[in-house]
Amino acid sequence: MTTILANIMATAIELLARTVTAVRGIWDGVEPVATQRIYFANHTSNGDFVLIWTVLPPNLRKRTRPIAAADYWLTSKLRAFIGREVFNAVLIDRNPETRTDDPISQMIEATDAGSSLIIFPEGTRNSGPEPLLPFKTGLFHFATQRPDIDLVPVWIENLNNVMPKGEVIPLPLICTVKFGTAMRLQDGEEKEAFLARTHAALLAMDEREIAA
Repeated sequence: MTTILANIMATAIELLARTVTAVRGIWDGVEPVATQRIYFANHTSNGDFVLIWTVLPPNLRKRTRPIAAADYWLTSKLRAFIGREVFNAVLIDRNPETRTDDPISQMIEATDAGSSLIIFPEGTRNSGPEPLLPFKTGLFHFATQRPDIDLVPVWIENLNNVMPKGEVIPLPLICTVKFGTAMRLQDGEEKEAFLARTHAALLAMDEREIAA
């Protein structure tokens, strides 16, 4: 019964996402093939990973898990059901003082089980004027432990205008999800260099930066 309900809700969420945003996936640097990956994306809305999840082909969607904040997804029974049963999210406690599980260890466990992941290396929603906040170190720490997994930059365009922070009713606007060229940690690459390189690769996919 739980699986049936989760499948019904997944279909409803996908339909809603496509209806409101007319989202389309653009595979600009990689193909949508069944290769294990870390999709790292810009973060401006709570709906970000939903759009990535929506444009993934069904066979990839089933094996791709978003990294999500436990303090958001466990605040109600409905959210907990969606987070756990529909999206199969890896729920991270963002408070270092209260968490009992190391977030990087949770990511490693998920990928070792065969999953791909969706992560947001800025670490928080970006509601400021800068197109992309500095990256936290989690992506680097993961890459040092699993350097053979491809890291794919993903730029989500326009979702912050569909669901601005603090709003509960979305505005229907066209969104895109663009997948860039896969990257890996280079031999001997230091943390600062790696974070700068991955940050630059993601930022370069912003249409505003391209136009400038």
